[in-house]
Amino acid sequence: MLLADLTAGAVEDAESRRLSRSLAQVERDALAQSPARDALAALAPADRVRIIAEVKRASPSRGDLAAIPDPARQARLYEEGGASAISVLTEQRRFKGSLDDLAAVRGAVSLPVLRKDFIATPYQVLEARAAGADLVLLIVAALDQPLLAELYALVRELGMTPLVETHSAEEVDRAAELGAELIGVNARDLSTFELDRDLFGRLVDRIPAGAVKVAESAVLQPEDVAHYRAAGADVVLIGEALVTGGPVATLHTFLEAGS
Repeated sequence: MLLADLTAGAVEDAESRRLSRSLAQVERDALAQSPARDALAALAPADRVRIIAEVKRASPSRGDLAAIPDPARQARLYEEGGASAISVLTEQRRFKGSLDDLAAVRGAVSLPVLRKDFIATPYQVLEARAAGADLVLLIVAALDQPLLAELYALVRELGMTPLVETHSAEEVDRAAELGAELIGVNARDLSTFELDRDLFGRLVDRIPAGAVKVAESAVLQPEDVAHYRAAGADVVLIGEALVTGGPVATLHTFLEAGS
């Protein structure tokens, strides 16, 4: 199963980092960081769609997308283009990201920054905060409920916002059980990497009324943003279309489509 392999690899890489940077050290660094930015305020429902713009070099499904030698510059272009938050892929094996990318982006923009990775240990949550993350992705399909609840609580304890990602009705219910305030529906099945753009529309009514609703994946054209907005999305997360096109112009077009 691809998701299990990606998660196991991310945990293994974190354990390698832990050999040179202990849990105690990363916890000290996390607590010494400036306070996390208010992601819920930045992503609150508005009269047009909000966009989380992603710094993404590659993916298992598409291979190499863009070199992005300067992730901070990419993030500044996203901010200029009207993004409400920045997502940074930090998984190094298949997505070619790093925590250094996250730290560089956090220092370059005033927007909240999401660590997007395959998080399954408290160490990974702590190093996210130590690198400056304001949000942390938690993928329901990768975690049993006790571990999901433990990591969710730690993310919040550190002042960050959990983006709880789902792909089924049962997973949305598990996110709701946590009291999640930011719930994503990923159109991509992370076990097969197949896409279903209509999944968000089928699951949106299960998301609690007070939660911010995020549509993830399958966004390549303005009509994809319009589709998600019409289905009830408050926020759309976009990666590939922004790193392969002109980020500022593309964002303007997508924001217009979601108004």
